[in-house]
Amino acid sequence: MLSLTSAQKSFLRAQAHSLNPVVTIGDAGLTEAVMKEVERSLASHELIKVKSHSRDKAARENQLKEICETLHAAPVQHIGKILIVYRPAEKPVLVLP
Repeated sequence: MLSLTSAQKSFLRAQAHSLNPVVTIGDAGLTEAVMKEVERSLASHELIKVKSHSRDKAARENQLKEICETLHAAPVQHIGKILIVYRPAEKPVLVLP
């Protein structure tokens, strides 16, 4: 899992503010298809929002942790049912402070 400083997380939260969720985790949870879609989205955008339909906060935390560990990404924020995930591209678009 990639780690970020608090300044980097703050910068990424500001960048993610205007984004819409690009992946939705349904009642089936983190299926292989959902993980592939998250992978594609991270490869295209670097910074994404994922919406989880789980009502359980601990389950959403586990989903964020599993996404980040599996895809070598960094958790930026978990607020409500929205998970924000960052993984730098091979040619990064976002320049972190």
